[in-house]
Amino acid sequence: MKLPSSIALAVSIHSVLSCLLPWATSDPVFTGFLQCLPKQSQPTYPIFEAIFTHDNTSFQSVLQHYIRNSRFLTPTTPKPLAIVAAKHESHVQATVICVKQHGLQIRVRSGGHDYEGLSYASAVPFVILDMFNLRAIDVNLANESAWVQSGATLGELYYEIANKSKVHGFPAGACLTVGAGGHFSGGGYGPMMRKYGLTVDNIEDAKLVNVNGTILDRKSMGDDLFWAIRGGGGASFGVILSWKIKLAPVPAKVTVFNVERTLEQGATDVAYKWQYVAPKLPDDVFIRAQPLVISNKGKKTVKVSFIGLFLGQSDKLLPLMNESFPELGLQQKDCVQMSWIESTVFWGNYPVGTPINVLLERPNGSGFFFKVKSDYIKEPIPKQGLEFLWQMMLEVEKVMLQWNPYGGRMSQFSESDTPFPHRAGNLFLIHYWIHWSEEGSEIANKYIDLSRKLYEGMAPFVSKSPREAFQNYRDLDIGANLPNKTSFQTAEVFGRKYFRCNFDRLVRVKTAVDPQNFFNHEQSIPPL
Repeated sequence: MKLPSSIALAVSIHSVLSCLLPWATSDPVFTGFLQCLPKQSQPTYPIFEAIFTHDNTSFQSVLQHYIRNSRFLTPTTPKPLAIVAAKHESHVQATVICVKQHGLQIRVRSGGHDYEGLSYASAVPFVILDMFNLRAIDVNLANESAWVQSGATLGELYYEIANKSKVHGFPAGACLTVGAGGHFSGGGYGPMMRKYGLTVDNIEDAKLVNVNGTILDRKSMGDDLFWAIRGGGGASFGVILSWKIKLAPVPAKVTVFNVERTLEQGATDVAYKWQYVAPKLPDDVFIRAQPLVISNKGKKTVKVSFIGLFLGQSDKLLPLMNESFPELGLQQKDCVQMSWIESTVFWGNYPVGTPINVLLERPNGSGFFFKVKSDYIKEPIPKQGLEFLWQMMLEVEKVMLQWNPYGGRMSQFSESDTPFPHRAGNLFLIHYWIHWSEEGSEIANKYIDLSRKLYEGMAPFVSKSPREAFQNYRDLDIGANLPNKTSFQTAEVFGRKYFRCNFDRLVRVKTAVDPQNFFNHEQSIPPL
């Protein structure tokens, strides 16, 4: 016998509540939140199967699956009251409405690559809205665009584009498991940035759930909010459901290479010249310099990998490199020609020849503890400065840097076109990655202190007033608010570093769309 809908709803609510921990069932706020969810979601898309509480056998695995930094997999890391792994847009709307009604905090996670864990940890009672089930990708070659849901990974996006076309791609990141939601809203860059700009420079529309649980598109949200979410971090303004992106033309064959030099092989001279050459090469060429500490015959040294992408074939690349960058010594044997989709696998750090199905893999958790920082370089670092940097790296040992060159298309945007301000005048972006595998707070503090020492040592060579940073590479060391206790003065410190003068407009947008600061975290945009 089929129960009346009102009775069925009551039975369903009771079945969920009966599974909760004793402390949760006795908490009227949390109980009220759970009772609210089915009332606010569409009955045709039951929300109960998307809810994970502490007594659910899958709770721990769902929580840990999308945590990429083991620093936030410890027993002392605050856990959510519940995870809502939304399977439909109405689940997102219901979660926003019910979290707000019951005075909890919401943390929104897509790929789990938030370097400081702000998308899945908080010191106040919170709920995770997990977007990993919302991963649909709809490619439309007729107008060279695609709609991408926030839970889709970059690898899945690349795969789906290539499944429809061999001459289209998209300028986004090299890390294939990054979620579209966070990557796009923070700026997003990759090996085609010098040709096509940032990810946010190639977004045409978006769907967002605002603080009232209403779904807005570009037209209904207005120019200011659409501007803000393209580089200002979507988690400050709402929940991004999906993005409409503009596809980029790519040749049938591209060329990749990886030329390595140790200090003993003249890496310092090559890296020094790279600073002058890489930002001024034709925009079809992207060469990342990647210094790394290695052990060579029992002796620690620094190896610099020069990893390149050329949107064309090697017969055109080699003469260009021999003329502009002979110090690198690029040869035909270093060059590998492949399709653009195969190049995304190469940039994902897989061996040449790895099947492209690897783009669809979603690794479970992380095997590393790490701390990340970032810097912008406006003047070439002198050779003495490079030698000083190598020495600091050798002291840290477990460290890798990525230098990503600017110039090309990046210099053609005004710094106010999007919230991302780091445009003309920058030679390259530095990404510091300090990692370790040992557990324990003592060892963690050791490497975090070393990361800070390295960062401070670089101060003479990087941007100043403010010392700029990349919002996608979140770093709480440059300033952080307490959860639910946002100070404008504190936010202005990190806000200027991430957004420069664009911070002021972001604050005005935040004040207009979320004046009560419902969407907040330790580095969110504050309202006035």
